[in-house]
Amino acid sequence: MSNRKRNAVLALVAAVALMFTGSAFAADMTDVHTSGKFAGAKANTGFVTHSKKDGKNVLTLSDDFVVPDTPDPHWQVVTSEGAVFLLDKVKVKSLTGDKVKKEITLPGYIKDVVKVQIYCAWAEAVLGEASFSAAVK
Repeated sequence: MSNRKRNAVLALVAAVALMFTGSAFAADMTDVHTSGKFAGAKANTGFVTHSKKDGKNVLTLSDDFVVPDTPDPHWQVVTSEGAVFLLDKVKVKSLTGDKVKKEITLPGYIKDVVKVQIYCAWAEAVLGEASFSAAVK
């Protein structure tokens, strides 16, 4: 096979691969939902987005979200049925200092979310919450 034919075949293969990659990415990004702004005594900036990644529900804090300066802030979600689930810490301690967990994958038993709360497990208080206009699934 000549170099010209080989290059044409490689270009065609690359184009087809890009088409499939783009389709898979677009399928994941069609189910993106944005909450309203966080409101509360300590958590009152930023918002949350809900998306699907690999078939799982993922919540992501916006870049302008400021983690409250409290002892033990956690992710907490409220479902359309009113069930409340306390999840992971927002701040995770590491050897290089605190890291912010801006993204969380929801466990399979949580079927939908209407509110995302930042909850202080030490004070047992909701620091702020952001609501979706409708339950996200």
